[in-house]
Parts: sequence; C-alpha cells; structure tokens
Amino acid sequence: MLPLLQKTNEFPAGFTAAYIVSKDTILPEDAFSKMELEYVKSKIADGSKSVTVNSYSRWSFIVVSDPSEENSNNWENLRNEASRLISALRENKITEMVVTDLLNDPEPVLAFTEGLLLAGYRFDKYMKEGDRKGGYPAKILVKSTYVTEEDLLELGVLCKAVFTARDLVNEPLSYLTAVRFAAEIEKLGEEAGFSVEVFDKAKLEELGMGGILSVNRGSVDPPTFSVLEWKPEKAVNNKPVVLVGKGVVYDTGGISLKPTYNSMDYMKSDMAGAASVAGIMYAVSKNRLPVHIIGLIPATDNRPDGNAIVPGDVVKMYDETTVEVLNTDAEGRMLLADALSYAARYEPSLVIDLATLTGSAQAALGTKAIALMRKTDDKILQEITESGMNVHERVVEFPLWDDYKESLKSDVAELKNIGGRTAGTITAGKFLEHFISYPWIHLDIAGPAFLHKKEGYRVKGGSGVGVRLIYDFLKHIKQLL
Repeated sequence: MLPLLQKTNEFPAGFTAAYIVSKDTILPEDAFSKMELEYVKSKIADGSKSVTVNSYSRWSFIVVSDPSEENSNNWENLRNEASRLISALRENKITEMVVTDLLNDPEPVLAFTEGLLLAGYRFDKYMKEGDRKGGYPAKILVKSTYVTEEDLLELGVLCKAVFTARDLVNEPLSYLTAVRFAAEIEKLGEEAGFSVEVFDKAKLEELGMGGILSVNRGSVDPPTFSVLEWKPEKAVNNKPVVLVGKGVVYDTGGISLKPTYNSMDYMKSDMAGAASVAGIMYAVSKNRLPVHIIGLIPATDNRPDGNAIVPGDVVKMYDETTVEVLNTDAEGRMLLADALSYAARYEPSLVIDLATLTGSAQAALGTKAIALMRKTDDKILQEITESGMNVHERVVEFPLWDDYKESLKSDVAELKNIGGRTAGTITAGKFLEHFISYPWIHLDIAGPAFLHKKEGYRVKGGSGVGVRLIYDFLKHIKQLL
C-alpha cells in the first residue's frame, strides 16, 4: 500500500524528520542540541552522505545533496539514501515522518521522497496478518516552499503505478492467468480513466493472430489481447504512441522445457513488460498527461501440453508471415510480432515495446541497464536516453545491422524464430523488426525486471522497471511527436 503523502507548512511535534541539506547548510538550532550540531557537522565534513541522530523523543536523518554531481547521479544517490532509512524505520516501528527542504530546491526533495516511497514497497498478500511486515513509513509529510501539492500528487500516482506493475509481476500463475490479467487491467482503467477492450480466444482466431495462438496451444487457459487507450481532448500528438508489452504470465519454455533452478522458478515474471505497460497507462491517464497513448497486451502462458507447438512447426502470423519455430522457449517474440503488426492500424507516431525477451540481454547488462534497439531518429534516442538517466533506468543501444538477419533465414518458411548461439538479444530484435512499419523502440528488460536481491529502493522481486522511464519520456517528448 502506498503511504499517505501530503504537503505541510508546519513541523509536527515529535515527528521523525529527514532534512535535505548541502554540506554548507546551516541546520535549525531549535531542532538539535549544540552537541548534536557539532556531531552532524563533523560527519558531513568527513564525507558522510547521511547522518542519523537519535534524540530519544524523535529521530532525525540529515541527508546530503551534492550539487557538484550530475543531477541524475545526485538524485539517484538521494533515492538510495532514502532506501537505507527504511530498515531503521521498520526496526524502530516509525510510521510517520516529515521530509524537510533546507535547500529551497524541489528536485532533491522529490528524489528523496520517491526513494522512500519505492523502498517501502512489500508484496505480502499471501502472508498471514501477523506475519505481514507492511510498508514503512505509512505517512510522509513534505515541508518545502518549492514542492507543490501537484508535485506530490504526481509523484504519488507514479509510485502507485510502479507498485501496480510490481504487484502484477509478483502474482503467481495460480492467480494471474491471462484472463485474470485482463480483468485486473480493466479495473485499472476504471480507476485511472483509460479505456480497455479485451479480445478473447475466438476474436484472436478471427483476426488470425497465429503467433499468440501458437504459444497458447499447450495451455488449459485461454489467451487474451487487451487494447488500452488514453486519448485526452487536447493531446499534443495527432498520431498515438503505442506501447506493446510481452504478457507471458508463466513460461515453462513449452516443449523446449526450461531447467527449474534459477530459470523456470521465477518465470511468473515473464509478463513484466505487459505489467509495465499497464503501469504506464495508469500513471499517464491518472496524471492527465496530454499525450494520446495506446497499450497492446497479448497474454498467455506457455506450457508443454500434448497439443503444444513443437520445434519444426510452421506458424502463420497476423501479418501472414510464416515462421518456423525451432525453439518453443522463444515464445515472447511470437506474441510481440502479432501485436506489433496489429499496431500498424493506428498509424502511430512511435511504437515502444517492453519485454523480458532474452537471457542474452541479462548476460550482457546484468540488472543495471535495459537493452535498446530502434528504428527512430537520433532525437528520440537522445530523449529516451536522457529519461533513462533521470530515473536511473538506463538504456544501452544494441545494433540492428542487417548482417544479423542471415541467422533468421529458414529453409521451409520466411523466418525462423531463433538465430544462432550468439547475439541472441540482437537476433530477437531483428525478428521483431520484420513486423514493424513505423518508428519503433524495442526495450529488452530481461535483466532488471525481476531482482533476486534488493538493490537500494528496487526491492527483491518485481521491480516495475520501465514505468518511470517511459512516463518521464512521454512527459518530455511532446515536442517531437
């Protein structure tokens, strides 16, 4: 649950406080004893980024913002300093705190507050009441002349969107089938104000979406294809931005079965791209960004039933391309290909897909970055790269050279669904490229989408990666659409 987030003009008595300062800031003398002030000054002089003071009646956390750093690095340091406080808050059962701006600068305060919010997330739905740790703090007040109510409202909605994506990724298949996933998206649409249309299996058969249907052949549960739309009256773009999310709610690998340990055991997360699209749609519509966006979420699980697709089968896709399936564990690109072809009907200004697509991306970049491939101009790349730095969901461009096409040639069909043993991230991107006819960005989020251990304010489990990145991108890209 998201903490209560409010602006305040007063400092509540007895509240735990976080003071956002620079190394030269003079702390309020009425809040600290002379001895405490000397202690804080000495720690900051020694290079400490944060100092904790226990005054018995309340705790104080002094957090140092460094204006000499690049803004993006400074903000990320503040988010991570905030995450380090969560353990102390939880250990001491501190549920309320006030963040105090002593810099007269909203950005450091908002970055720190964002870190507090995101680091406090917990997925404890399936625990007994007494075992639930809950999020800390439960209430955050922000005392700042320069941070507005609108700033806090926007930040709260954005963090709730990240929580939504995390929750969806953390849900097991026993709850989150493709049908339930579509129903959850419909609820989000009702709450945030975007429309949702869900195609069932019969509709997908009518449309000829062979990629999605082929992956679903081994499942006892039907697939879905959800179409989400936010179209404000005064949208800055005449043609929509389309977001496509891979929605494999569980991936066994199909007949090309995955090993269990450190692979299939966390494949409930293989719909993280779709979860991020749902979160982005929520944030953009709830915060009323003046950007027309459409979300496409093809969803199914991938299981090895007796009727499952097998290596060597040939599938006719939505755009009538024939694909020889040589590995049923390369299933995400089959869903995405149908959705990317379908996106053309909207004559989009830009299409962005997000997918946990390849282990190769994770091997290349670990959890620290997103693999990006594109068919856009350099201005778009510059903007999404800058957004990645702003929110610390950084992107690294991989090439889409035509040399890599050779490995996707089939002897019996127009394409194979896998390339060779090397350059797996790129050949997956080249496969998707076949199905696009518009400006396009592909984001392979396989590395950072699901974390096996906490990384600062990115908690263990579903990270919600992509929500903050694309929200920031859409917020600043308006002049290029």
